[in-house]
Amino acid sequence: MDQAEQTMVENILKNTGIPLEEWLKIVQKEQFQKHSDIINFLKAKHSFTYGFANFIAHKSKKSDAGSHENKDDLISKQYEGKEHFKSLYDLILKEILKFGDDIEVAPKISYVSLRRKKQFAMLQPKSKKQFEIGLNVKGFENEGVLQKITSNSSMCSHKIVIHSSEEVNEEVLNWIKTAYNTAG
Repeated sequence: MDQAEQTMVENILKNTGIPLEEWLKIVQKEQFQKHSDIINFLKAKHSFTYGFANFIAHKSKKSDAGSHENKDDLISKQYEGKEHFKSLYDLILKEILKFGDDIEVAPKISYVSLRRKKQFAMLQPKSKKQFEIGLNVKGFENEGVLQKITSNSSMCSHKIVIHSSEEVNEEVLNWIKTAYNTAG
């Protein structure tokens, strides 16, 4: 279990007085089929925030990265059918890792989370034609390549949509660096 997951587990116990294992039993007893059903149940019946509900939903379905031993396999699976974006991912990650030695790279099932003290970015091959960089840069409106996310369930405040490595330019990297700086 990485540090971010350990913090989530500790905060669930601290905030609810109930350990993660008990929450997993509560959710499994309900026999939900969909991830979203678990989230809605925890939010409506137990006043969970989206982040904690999402964490428990992933843990109960074993769809989180922590339930998988090989993180490289998670990344490989993300790019199945979207192999042309793997070099784009590698390029962006290489540039991000130049920001500092305090970056945690945490592959999940469908994206890679980038963290310092908190998550600042997500890298995701969204479709065969679109790669998405999710960023946490609250307080900004749509500006250049930066698009504000209006969904309440998003783990990021903004996104940048990329279609090819030629679009990875100074503006894109500056927005990622802004997110990095605010997460430390």
